[in-house]
Amino acid sequence: MDIISSILSGFGLAAPAGLNAWLPLLIVGLMGRFTNLIKLNPPFDLLTNTWVLITLGILLLIEIFADKIPAIDTANDIIHTFIRPVAGGILFAAHSGAVGGIDPALAFVLGLLAAGSVHAVKATSRPLITATTGGIGNPIVSFLEDMVAGVTTVLAIVAWPVAFTIMALLLALAMYAILRWRARRRRRATGI
Repeated sequence: MDIISSILSGFGLAAPAGLNAWLPLLIVGLMGRFTNLIKLNPPFDLLTNTWVLITLGILLLIEIFADKIPAIDTANDIIHTFIRPVAGGILFAAHSGAVGGIDPALAFVLGLLAAGSVHAVKATSRPLITATTGGIGNPIVSFLEDMVAGVTTVLAIVAWPVAFTIMALLLALAMYAILRWRARRRRRATGI
């Protein structure tokens, strides 16, 4: 895998952690343990440890539950402001360690940026969704975010161009929607 492909596939793997910190880590750990699709080199092979997998599963259940409830999901997003980017950094670094060609520190920073960007859009849009749907849309959006995180994580391992494209398009679409909503709100506030 060349350096550009490695970076793009790393982004495709790290970005879903901005939606759900634990699901991509759990998927990578399970795939590293039970398939030959991804080989995790030390220290990232710890993701395949039974106790780490159990812990990730428990944390995933907590996040799935908390992210479906209005107001609690906002608190969850605040807490995960630090966790999701780190998870993305770990995933990007683990991936680059498996395919080589990228300095692990640079890979970690790139993963932080990828997951942090996605998380920033998610955390910014969730209060908007709560306000416009009265909280009814939160569980639906959260479920869709979990599905996107899971599917794109698997795709990042087996078909990285598809995962990268999905995450880039969703990020651009979400940013566009947020900017349009803010502009409309500003126009209403100024009476234009």
